[in-house]
Amino acid sequence: MIELVVATRNKGKLKEIRRLLESQDISVLSLDNFPEAPEVEEDGDTFASNAAKKAETIARVTGLPCLADDSGLVVASLQGRPGVHSARFSGTNANDHSNNCKLLEEMALVPEKQRQAAFCCVMALCLPDQPTRLFGGRVEGLILSQSQGDGGFGYDPLFWLSEFDCTMAELPLDKKNSISHRGQALRQVVEYLFTAKL
Repeated sequence: MIELVVATRNKGKLKEIRRLLESQDISVLSLDNFPEAPEVEEDGDTFASNAAKKAETIARVTGLPCLADDSGLVVASLQGRPGVHSARFSGTNANDHSNNCKLLEEMALVPEKQRQAAFCCVMALCLPDQPTRLFGGRVEGLILSQSQGDGGFGYDPLFWLSEFDCTMAELPLDKKNSISHRGQALRQVVEYLFTAKL
């Protein structure tokens, strides 16, 4: 069995990743299993640089293979914001509610046909004595003018998926994982793990 540390304390992210890996021969550990692990500052300009920094730092501390992701919401009318700042869009004490409120405030005057957005994810996999590998996923949608649905986390209640006629927050978890940016990236990780020589 492969032991894999997922470099997050985000319970929503961890739940999605565990669900995607539960049928695989992978034991998922989180940062809660390693109280000595440092908080890694996400100070990069890209999802890729932040994900790689987290994976490499936590792999060094734990001595185990590590998976880290950086993901966020990219809004066309906001010139790509909040992007890498998605989790702290509304400030240092940001939470899902305050981030969603700020997004709605900044987009209040954006017409319905110009509210295109995408959820983007880059996952970095750091294995012993191997270069860090990157895997990506992206899902397109629109930003609503008010929240809809109580599932998921983050910006999910505002992210409209036209092909499903609902928000990301209204999808069952398994369906969300099958189409989400994180699900896309993680399936690539799983495929690589079972072809790599660990």
